[in-house]
Amino acid sequence: MPVAPEDCQTMAEVRDGVDALDRQLVALIAERARYMEAAARIKPGRDTVRDDWRVNDVLTKVKAEAAKAGLPVSIAEPVWRELVERSIQYEFEVWDRTRV
Repeated sequence: MPVAPEDCQTMAEVRDGVDALDRQLVALIAERARYMEAAARIKPGRDTVRDDWRVNDVLTKVKAEAAKAGLPVSIAEPVWRELVERSIQYEFEVWDRTRV
């Protein structure tokens, strides 16, 4: 188990913690991608893949959660904007691949 950030004394400890978190984040993003696959399966038309209302909803919720967690919005918002855009692109790919 990695050393807590506030207890790190060396860069090796910091890097071990970051690497452990990156592994967890990859697993979570992979799970999120599976939800995009489900959305592509469920949505009836390609024109429903991009939902700007939902994009704004996700970003609003993420910014609120970031504030509660102590994550600067200056990190959270651009990361999630990119994640959402890439997720939409992926959903289009899955939608197209499963409808052809």
